[in-house]
Amino acid sequence: MKFNNRKSGGYSASLAAQIIDSSKPIHSLSLELEAQMKFEDGKRTKEIQAYKAWFSQEGLPPFEVKFEKKVELPAYLSIVEFDTLEACEVSYNIYFRAEDLKEVK
Repeated sequence: MKFNNRKSGGYSASLAAQIIDSSKPIHSLSLELEAQMKFEDGKRTKEIQAYKAWFSQEGLPPFEVKFEKKVELPAYLSIVEFDTLEACEVSYNIYFRAEDLKEVK
């Protein structure tokens, strides 16, 4: 996801709050988590360092969120909330991470 607000300093909840509208629902798009493998010396190892899944919100392009632990994904298009959602900007690209998620009923 590209965003034109130049800030630096790693992940922050305030940047995520600027991008994600808390008054609109977030829908889960992924059916399963995608493992992110660890790299050492420029080579991929067999060690999993994180998991990623895709989500959407009206008015935004689909976005990926990284989780350091394996989380339980709800059914496709379920409405979710994130626990400790943060965002980071790197070269005009926005990356998200969260500790966990839960389905909103």
